Amino acid sequence: MTRILLVRHGQSTWNEAGLWQGQANPPLTDLGRRQARIAALSVGTVDLVCSSRLDRARETAQVLADAIGIGPVLELEGMAERDAGEWSGMTRAEIDHRYPDYLATGRRPGGWEPDEALSARVMGTLDALVERFAGSDILCVTHGGVIMQIEEGLGAGRHRVANLGGRWLDHHPQRGYGLGDRLDLLAEHDVTIPDQI
Repeated sequence: MTRILLVRHGQSTWNEAGLWQGQANPPLTDLGRRQARIAALSVGTVDLVCSSRLDRARETAQVLADAIGIGPVLELEGMAERDAGEWSGMTRAEIDHRYPDYLATGRRPGGWEPDEALSARVMGTLDALVERFAGSDILCVTHGGVIMQIEEGLGAGRHRVANLGGRWLDHHPQRGYGLGDRLDLLAEHDVTIPDQI
């Protein structure tokens, strides 16, 4: 069995400002870096650390990898956040003003990456990771939208993910993927739950 701990990156400057990020590339805040250092105490032993290519995930992964003494961090293009299209850089209030009823009815703007495309990209990346590192315990720092899409695709409800919150994902060669426990790597210290998505 291969086990993957999917973890959301630390707080970014756009999380702090309430802006939808998508594939924009804002850095971590000082709090986000502190969250990563705190979370490292709860990770345990893993065989590999990987991350999205976006700076907020990559930097979080590097802090975790340095703290647990493993590296280098493997960057995975396919684990980047969903493309938010025209909503990138906007607050919920701005979206409600410029796109009335879109959020309430589930409509999305131009450039939005559809669920099917996001799932195909992310699951294809995980398939390649599992094939290459079969039998390993892997820490993968990614994004809230990615984790929620995986959870929903595997039958869980759609619930926000805190910065440095995570979910174990198991892969059995015969049965495929299954959801493990959801966790809070911050143990209730400095928890932030961005409400953009």
